[in-house]
Amino acid sequence: MGRLDDVDLSLSLSKSESEERLAELQPRLVELRLIVGGLLGEGRLGPPICALFEGWDASGKGGAIKRLVSPLDPRHARVAEFAAPSPDAKRHHFLWRFWPALPGWGGFTVLDRSWYGRVLVERVEGFASSEEWNRAYDEIVEHERMLTEEGMVLVKFWMHISGKEQLHRFEQRRDDPLKSWKLTDDDWKNRGRRKEYKQAAEEMFERTDSEHARWHIVPAESKHYARVHVIETMIGEIERGLDRYGIAAHVTS
Repeated sequence: MGRLDDVDLSLSLSKSESEERLAELQPRLVELRLIVGGLLGEGRLGPPICALFEGWDASGKGGAIKRLVSPLDPRHARVAEFAAPSPDAKRHHFLWRFWPALPGWGGFTVLDRSWYGRVLVERVEGFASSEEWNRAYDEIVEHERMLTEEGMVLVKFWMHISGKEQLHRFEQRRDDPLKSWKLTDDDWKNRGRRKEYKQAAEEMFERTDSEHARWHIVPAESKHYARVHVIETMIGEIERGLDRYGIAAHVTS
């Protein structure tokens, strides 16, 4: 039994319920983003905000990210997407390619996939040696400690769905001409190794869940529930980050 086995995947919201909650939450997110950027409130730049998304294929990362950034001015949020490293990136330490995407003070960045590929896909598919991916846990923890001690609010999400729900979403994508491009041969192959990926994810949680960068496992069987959960979590983490630096999280009239 691991952390994923303890997730209550029965949690759900209807589309109308989630839209109502999002309508309440998104203005608060916008307000916090403007405070962090020094555009509201005291005028001081707040801490860098970085949301990191990992999870199963078809677990709803894209939909959650869309709801997270859609209310924000495009100038105030950056989404960085990471796939397999390029030949040039492979010549460097595996963390090297992520640095340019990280936010500075007052910035807000969302990472769609991240350095955790080292201990997930690169581990399971054999793209990294046992020595490399075992060494990566400590390197990642130290990397995140350095970022957060410098001031970053780092929020790590794992989008979790059952194998049955994943198959259902795969089949929906396969049969929808406008969504079939999202489904690749690698997705099917990875699904066949779900047990190995689950083992890798559980070890990742065990070895990289630290006091400065906790994992938030999102029950994502209901996409509508997951989207609300992500934004509620982000609001709470940003508020705590502002409080840590003595910046008021609300604008007084």
